[in-house]
Amino acid sequence: MSEFTESPLMQLNLNQLSINAAMEQIRNIEVEDNAEKLPEVVIDGASGQEHAFMRLSHPVRLILEGSLGNYAFAFNHQTDVQMTGNVGHGVGEGMRSGAVRIRGNAGDGVGCSMTGGTLAIYGAAGDRCGAAMRGGGIFVRGDVGQETGIGALGGTIVIGGDAGANLGDAASNVTIFIRGQAASLAEGVVEAPLRQKEQVRLGLLLINASIRGDATDFRRVVPEAMLEAEQSKSGELNPNWR
Repeated sequence: MSEFTESPLMQLNLNQLSINAAMEQIRNIEVEDNAEKLPEVVIDGASGQEHAFMRLSHPVRLILEGSLGNYAFAFNHQTDVQMTGNVGHGVGEGMRSGAVRIRGNAGDGVGCSMTGGTLAIYGAAGDRCGAAMRGGGIFVRGDVGQETGIGALGGTIVIGGDAGANLGDAASNVTIFIRGQAASLAEGVVEAPLRQKEQVRLGLLLINASIRGDATDFRRVVPEAMLEAEQSKSGELNPNWR
């Protein structure tokens, strides 16, 4: 039995069911509108399946142990996922809402193009983490690869370890917090200390993602024009910093 639950509503085994069949059973779970707790479903037999639980949209909590391949939980909406094990590339791509927490490592493209929700990786993540994201929050406890935040237009990326080269490339109006060191910053972005209101905001985000850390240990990576506007106390209501 998983450490996350003692009394699951349903227990499914991927050695006996296809991903599509498992998703169909999950979608058939009735959920009360005012339920205080999400129905919990324990998934056994995770062993590298591709596109697992992609486009699942149902207010339940999935609890898995094992490993999954590429594009796990992509386009997630409403579902709360708690997984122990590694995932491949594209985990949480296009997420709209809900939460995905991975107690393991992830490949490239974590949270690419996501628009909402919470995606937490408790190990390390590969290249292009948060690429083209538009909203939501990505939290990586360990290191991330190259080009984190490339093309991102919104949302928050929190990096507990170090980052590869070209951090924040082409980022516009996205906030990146980093505790470790970046191999290099992209042209036009700079590191800046946290302001008081960001310390409070980041502290709440860390709690929400169940990531240990003091907000004061982090620094911001922002477009240089954004920092200059802050320092001059000017800026547009809906700026395009790049």
